[in-house]
Amino acid sequence: MQQSVLSVAQVPAQAPFPAQALRARLGDGPFALVIVFVSPQADLPALARELQQCFGDTPVIGCTTAGEITAEGYGDGMIVAAALPSRYFRASPLLIPDLARFDAQAVIGDLIRARGAMARACPGWEHEFAFLMVDGLSTKEDALASALASGLGAMPLFGGSAADGTRFLETFVLHGGQLLRNAAVLAVMRTQCPVRVFKFDHFRPTETRMVVTSADPARRIVRQINAEPAAREYARLLGKDPAQLNPFTFAAHPVVVRIGGRHHVRSIRQVENNGDLVFYSAIDEGLVLTLAEPLDMVGHLADGFDSLCETAQPEAILACDCMLRRMEAQEKQLSGQLSEILRHNRVTGFSTYGEQFNAMHVNQTITGVALYAPESP
Repeated sequence: MQQSVLSVAQVPAQAPFPAQALRARLGDGPFALVIVFVSPQADLPALARELQQCFGDTPVIGCTTAGEITAEGYGDGMIVAAALPSRYFRASPLLIPDLARFDAQAVIGDLIRARGAMARACPGWEHEFAFLMVDGLSTKEDALASALASGLGAMPLFGGSAADGTRFLETFVLHGGQLLRNAAVLAVMRTQCPVRVFKFDHFRPTETRMVVTSADPARRIVRQINAEPAAREYARLLGKDPAQLNPFTFAAHPVVVRIGGRHHVRSIRQVENNGDLVFYSAIDEGLVLTLAEPLDMVGHLADGFDSLCETAQPEAILACDCMLRRMEAQEKQLSGQLSEILRHNRVTGFSTYGEQFNAMHVNQTITGVALYAPESP
């Protein structure tokens, strides 16, 4: 009988011996790679040690979350594991340990060598993709995604920024039994299964534009918009009092930038006491921002997943979903409907502080890979 293209298991974050339970529920294997999405409620050091013991030589990577996507849809306070069987996949997880001083050429060299080694090992497997998990408080996601692009070539990439619930204090990636900050893990994958990497967002640009006239790009801070204090001007354009600005406002009213003929969301993280706006992704002076308005969130997600079924139904989907999408769903009481769509489409993943798609770091999107039934050898 054909083995599933993805084995999935989940346990509560505070369950005793969670890695043992996950290992038992994932089934026999062998596995090319195990990916874990971990609630910050878990005992992270103990989990890292236990995963190393339970999975032995199987590489295990992962990150902390702002919520998990489980077998039931949106979840919270869980540890979710997704295992890719060796029968259909080869994996080469690459650690990028110091994002503050990462050597782009060295990383690209490692990436090219990993791709070449897997192509030689599996010459009949023509499908490949890369999955990136990166410290969501590093502010280095934009530079990293851009740097990786030259080593990826035609290989599609998706990923997500590790999160810490809504606390924004500590975010971790996991590699080789170690919990790491200011780091990233890139899993280079080759597979017998057809794949499709995707990005969905449910916003469209309006006619309302604004210009960043003062900013601190290194810290993703915008001080002035249209030569006015940033929070006050953003609130004015929304028709709101600046005192009303909160994370739910930012989730419902993001701004977008036009790059390569397409609009991409640049979400606001918070407003500082001095009226500055802190963003989730790269920002700079002179950048033209366009206010965006939401489309039907439920219908848009359903249509997006339907578009992945044009030639065949995916066997499973791995996804990175922005925490602001989850917040918007909660505010609009749509979490149940979205969870049903995620469950129906067999989506596994986590809620992020940002997403990566090919050479870009983006916000308020869902990015992922659809995995289809393997082709005959």
